[in-house]
Amino acid sequence: MQYNTLGSSGLKVSRVCLGTMTFGKQNTQEEASEQLDYALDHDVNFIDTAEMYAVPPSKETYGKTEEYIGNWLTANPGKREKIILASKIAGSGVPYVRSGDKILAKYIESSIDESLKRMQTDYIDLYQLHWPNREHPHFNKHWFGKVDFSKVDVAQEEAEILEVLQALDKCVKAGKIRFCGLSNESSWGIEKYIQLSKDHNLPRMVSVQNEFSLIQSKDWPYVTESCVLNDVAYLPWSPLGGGVLSGKYLNEAMPEGSRWTFAGRHGTFRNQEGVHKAVEAYAAAAKKHNMTPSQLSLAWCNQFDWVTSTIIGATKMSQLKEDLVAFENPLSEEAMADIDAVLRQYPIPYA
Repeated sequence: MQYNTLGSSGLKVSRVCLGTMTFGKQNTQEEASEQLDYALDHDVNFIDTAEMYAVPPSKETYGKTEEYIGNWLTANPGKREKIILASKIAGSGVPYVRSGDKILAKYIESSIDESLKRMQTDYIDLYQLHWPNREHPHFNKHWFGKVDFSKVDVAQEEAEILEVLQALDKCVKAGKIRFCGLSNESSWGIEKYIQLSKDHNLPRMVSVQNEFSLIQSKDWPYVTESCVLNDVAYLPWSPLGGGVLSGKYLNEAMPEGSRWTFAGRHGTFRNQEGVHKAVEAYAAAAKKHNMTPSQLSLAWCNQFDWVTSTIIGATKMSQLKEDLVAFENPLSEEAMADIDAVLRQYPIPYA
């Protein structure tokens, strides 16, 4: 396993991060513990979760994933110091979480306290803001006209960001969290947080986790430039495009218990003709190079030097084992050329 420094934090994290959002919905406590054990045994030291998980989110499963991780930590004394544990505070639009309110300074400490309680730990290594308060071009809103940036109240945004940073600073000084990060952010947001933290001597955002895959590569080059030049770790989530890049949904297949069989918060927005055509072509390339479609997609994410750690997730142990193999060897030049040919043909397969 290779390790990278998590932005400016100094923390060393594995190039594979175990995402856990299936814990509590698609995975039982026993299955979750098995995944965590296997990941740690194979030198994965980076674990990512969120207060909102399990996914698809619901009032009944809110906080369940953190609880599962907490139960695993309590059952395995000594493993806490071996992992870098990351969680997130949910933003606006979830009615059963702080009545759907956005991320405000007044909620920071109590939200951290609740996550600490659920995970049965004294500290969180990386505490992230799950999505911006302002309207933002994520979750299938990246096409023209879906977001109106002119409606953003910049002064209010800056004031809220500063207050959130001050609240995070209090929690860092109290030892409840070590470092802070962003999620589903744009170049503007990253730069604004960096600027305000410098101006006011407040905690610096050390990472951003955004959707990035062969069917969603919009963060190159603008967001990635902000990350590289500001020493912010880039953490791709959904590197398999919500599972579609595994090829399991080809030919209108809908495997029982798969993600698309559940009603998600944003729907199955990747279920589009262009996506399936792209996946079919990637699957053919994977077969040519003796890889599974999932391994091809994950290896592609991993080969970028500006990717710090790729967040993977699995509902079955067989999937986790398959996915970890993808990080063992780099893609050949021929495989990269074949992937590039498909990517150029389907650069934006869903919108």
